[in-house]
Amino acid sequence: MFTLIFTQDKVPEQARAVAVITDASSACMLALDPSASQAALFSGSTSVKLNGCSVMSNSIASDAIKVQGSAGLQADCLISAGGVSLSNPVTTVCAVPITQALPAGDPFVDLPAPVAATPCQNDNKATLGPGTYCSGMNLKGNVTLSPGVYVVQGSFKINANAAITGSGVTIFMSGSSTVSMNGNASVKLSASTSGTYSGVLFYGDRTGMIASSTFNGTADSLLTGAIYFPKQQVNYLGNFSGNGGCTRVVANTIQWSGNSTINQDCSSLGVPNIPAARSVALSE
Repeated sequence: MFTLIFTQDKVPEQARAVAVITDASSACMLALDPSASQAALFSGSTSVKLNGCSVMSNSIASDAIKVQGSAGLQADCLISAGGVSLSNPVTTVCAVPITQALPAGDPFVDLPAPVAATPCQNDNKATLGPGTYCSGMNLKGNVTLSPGVYVVQGSFKINANAAITGSGVTIFMSGSSTVSMNGNASVKLSASTSGTYSGVLFYGDRTGMIASSTFNGTADSLLTGAIYFPKQQVNYLGNFSGNGGCTRVVANTIQWSGNSTINQDCSSLGVPNIPAARSVALSE
C-alpha cells in the first residue's frame, strides 16, 4: 500500500534467498545403503578410536548406526541420515549424534573400473605381478604383491599362517567376487600414493550383486588405504588399521568387531578425505 503514494500502477515484489551446501565433517567410515537397518554396526568387545573423523551412514533406518554389546567407540561424531541406536555411551566431540542428516555422496563414484587384461595370471608364485587373475587368488605362505592393479575374477583368499606383503597395489574385485582373510595371517598391504587409484587398496565392482567381504589378520597387520565396496558388506574383524592409522572404509554396509585406531589426515599416503554430513545455510 505504501507504493500508492507514488504511483497507481502495480509494482511487482521479489525476494531472493541463496543456500549453500557445505561439507560439515570428514568420515573414516561411510555406509552407503540408503535404507538398511544397522548399516554401520559396532559389536562385541570392539574398541575403535577415530581421530579427527566421523562415522557416517546414509541409511534412513532408525538404527542406521548401532553400537551394541560392550563395544567402545570414539569419534568426532556419529552422523546418520536416519537414527542412531546406542546400547552404551560413546565418546564424541559433537555434543550429540547428528540424525536426519543429508546423505553423503559416494567419494569414489567416478573411479573407473580397471579393464581385465590377457593372459590370465596364476597365483602359485612367491612374487606376484599385476594383471588379471581369472581364477581368483588363493594365497598361502610368504607372498609379495608387486606394485600395480590386480583384477581378481573369483575370490581373494588369504589362508591361515600366510604372510602377505605389497605396496603400491590396488586389488579390484570383479563382479561379485569377495575377500576372505584368515585371522592367523599377517597382511601388510598399502595402496599407491599417486595415479588413478591413489589411496584405494581394495575396490569392489559396483556392478556386482550384494555380497560380503571379510578383513582379518594378526595384530601386526596393516591395510593402508581405502577399502571400497559399494555393493558389499565389509566385515572388519582384525585388531589393526593401516600405516599411521590410515584406513578408510566405504561400503554398502559395515560391521566392525576389531580393535582399531584410525586417523583422519592421510593425504601424505595418498588416501583421500571422505566428506560426511553436509549442512545447508543461507548465504544471502
